[in-house]
Amino acid sequence: MTAPIALTMGEPAGIGGEITLMAWLRRGEGVPPFFAIDDPERLQRLATMLGFSVALRAVAGPEEAAQCFPEALGVLPRRLAHPVLLGRPDPANARAVIGAIVSAVELVRSGRACAMVTNPIQKEALYAAGFRHPGHTEFLEELAGADSKAIMMLACPGLRVVPVTVHVALKEAVAALREQDIVIAGRTVSRALTTDFGIAKPRIAVAGLNPHAGEAGTMGREEIDLIEPAVRRLAAEGHIVAGPHSADTLFHAAARRRYDAVLCMYHDQALIPLKTIDFDRGVNITLGLPFIRTSPDHGTACDIAGKGTASPESLIAALRMAGEMAARRASQLSLP
Repeated sequence: MTAPIALTMGEPAGIGGEITLMAWLRRGEGVPPFFAIDDPERLQRLATMLGFSVALRAVAGPEEAAQCFPEALGVLPRRLAHPVLLGRPDPANARAVIGAIVSAVELVRSGRACAMVTNPIQKEALYAAGFRHPGHTEFLEELAGADSKAIMMLACPGLRVVPVTVHVALKEAVAALREQDIVIAGRTVSRALTTDFGIAKPRIAVAGLNPHAGEAGTMGREEIDLIEPAVRRLAAEGHIVAGPHSADTLFHAAARRRYDAVLCMYHDQALIPLKTIDFDRGVNITLGLPFIRTSPDHGTACDIAGKGTASPESLIAALRMAGEMAARRASQLSLP
């Protein structure tokens, strides 16, 4: 891994700026080289306000940022339209927020950055400016091109989870669940566990949708009609997969030792156990894209922005994981 990681600004009124500064201050703790795509003036004001001794340097490209990383945080300028009022997202700055994401994708796809890490966005502010995607994942899928199918994985030490349905209401998630989507998620996760996590024979557990995994159809037929057929198809393709399992017995310590990742049927089924196990170090990873993208597993936290109380742990974990994934891919490319 020789190219640095591109880190987007996220919502300027949230905690993204301060945790970016905190992550650079901890660069001696295994944080890989990164640069920010951000407004250098707003980062300087933030550093001064918080009393952070961070040297900032506007750079022309990732190469310059990698060279100066030990002494200064390189910032690829993306100017904001309006001054930032911490805690108050401004739709007028949405263009810069979106532009930072687009720039990061372009730099990663060109090989000038080895991966991208995204700070959290405030979707309401982006919607007011015309943004039409449910979130980062769907936007990145569009930027990646027609052949990409983005899958969201959440990971922390000891657990990896993948929700098959994501940012929809629970009743809509049940209606939207499809056998083919479970199969696609299983294939993508199996491939990523090998390519990006170095697991030669990944084991995937599949959660049921209903209590007790439907209890033989007495509490719902989704397991019989959708999930079991998907598991059989994945197994027939050679994947090591088991389920559907009752979700209430799938996440205790002994159970977690029996698999490498879990396919969950809806958002909270995946995120509640992960955030309970390790709230501070959860990482959001987008699988199925032709580039590496990770993100801290938390929101913009506008209510505490600028107070210096935000934790950078999840962002640091996201940077480390992106660096590890990039190194694995690079080592595979170098094999004869």
